[in-house]
Amino acid sequence: MPSSLRTALDRLASLPVLPLAPVPSALEPLDRLPAAISARYTLLVKRDDAIGFGFGGNKIRKLRFVAAAARAAGADTLITCGGIQSNHARATAAVAARLGMRCILVANGAPQPRPTANALLAQLLGADIRYVQSRQDRAPAMEAAASECSASGRRPFVVPLGASTPLGAAAYALAVGELLQQTGAPDVIVHATSSGGTQAGLVAGCRLYGLSTRVIGVSADDPSAAIQLEIRRILTGLEQLTGLEGGTLADVAVDVDDRFVGPGYGEPTPASDEARDLAARREALFLDSTYTAKAMAALIARGRAGEFDGATVVFWHTGGQVGLFA
Repeated sequence: MPSSLRTALDRLASLPVLPLAPVPSALEPLDRLPAAISARYTLLVKRDDAIGFGFGGNKIRKLRFVAAAARAAGADTLITCGGIQSNHARATAAVAARLGMRCILVANGAPQPRPTANALLAQLLGADIRYVQSRQDRAPAMEAAASECSASGRRPFVVPLGASTPLGAAAYALAVGELLQQTGAPDVIVHATSSGGTQAGLVAGCRLYGLSTRVIGVSADDPSAAIQLEIRRILTGLEQLTGLEGGTLADVAVDVDDRFVGPGYGEPTPASDEARDLAARREALFLDSTYTAKAMAALIARGRAGEFDGATVVFWHTGGQVGLFA
């Protein structure tokens, strides 16, 4: 490994981190699902859905780093955004509760008459939930909330959507090393992608550890070009965070598959319904319709087409099962 990459990994490993949940998350074989579709590849699942804090998921892994930065900055309020059923908003509220911080969530959409799933959990965690009409209204509302907090003598810390910052991505760059200790280098990693932080981290981690592993992000909402642009922005930030030369990370291949979004964000498709049902009935693995079922649908389609024949494939389960109870 080149010394510059080793130094970059050492810098990431030295970042402040909160011990919110133990890592590594489990890595488990999935044998019956490939057999059900007559596929010829080895399938493993990385169980970030089972992280044991705040109902788990990839956002908890990221927030271990992002919230550490917030606490180091003396923050007493975390502010973030998402949809009504945002996994990230629920996770941020959980972190704030554990740290004794106030939490303000900006949610686009109308409040439910009777909160369910993530909305219910955010309420139970004591978050101050503020509603706006559209996604475009979220950033201004977060800025207004931060200004309000500052004016009242509080110390706010704004966490961007999905905790998809270079710090959040650093968590997943290091998680690649965790995976290597569990199984060695897989040929392919498949996961759900949206705000880009998880995929940026996985792509960066594979580059830093010298792997040829292909990282396939399956879009939950936006076109592939938009997500790729955001991932490259985060990778540029990771270069700055680690002191790497420009292009070391930002110029690597970024593979985003947007063919499985269907009617839109959070809307199931026949393929995602099949994936959800197969995972549950063959492996007792629960997937949500917004993110992970669509990622598994892509994995199944590629497996049926023979694309993964003879390969070792890791499905990185990013969580979201709470959404099943919405």
